[in-house]
Amino acid sequence: MIQGIIFDLDGTLVESSLDFSLIRQQIGCPDDIDVLKHVASLDSKDLQDKANQIIIEHENQDALTAKALAGMTVLLSFIEKQQIPCAIVTRNSKAASELKLAQNKINIDTVLTRECYPAKPAPDALIAIATQWQIAPKHIMYVGDYLYDIQAANNAGMIACFINHGIDAHYQHLSDIIVKSLDELLTIIKQYSLKKTP
Repeated sequence: MIQGIIFDLDGTLVESSLDFSLIRQQIGCPDDIDVLKHVASLDSKDLQDKANQIIIEHENQDALTAKALAGMTVLLSFIEKQQIPCAIVTRNSKAASELKLAQNKINIDTVLTRECYPAKPAPDALIAIATQWQIAPKHIMYVGDYLYDIQAANNAGMIACFINHGIDAHYQHLSDIIVKSLDELLTIIKQYSLKKTP
């Protein structure tokens, strides 16, 4: 049974047009190293601050144009009506996340960003929410659109739901559930949530 749902934000609930190749180029991050890990590994706080500022500028610019993905409003409305606990865990910054939520009228109170806990694939943020909700992780679904989302859910012992938007990813077999759209996800949640509509 699904008793709680946690979402990724970018590419899961809202659009994202972040140019990670350009970000990597501007902060000197190799292709095979995670961007946030690269920033943390820089020699001085000054270099880290400069790199973080570049990332934040890109995120804020992206937030200004990000639109809700198809099916988001109906999905979140159903979850709210069913009184299923809902949260967001994102690698995005707090400022950019808040802007995306406000612009797309996303009314979710619990939103954890990379400033709150170690970034995904670390499970810390997911586990913190499960503890807050007092729900066993195995009854919580985490929904995301990237490998780190699947890994974070697996690391937390949660149901890993991967949304691929109709394009198969070579790592999607690591998830428990694969959906092509938020509409398809809504159908699954209706089948497996604790409270069901008449």
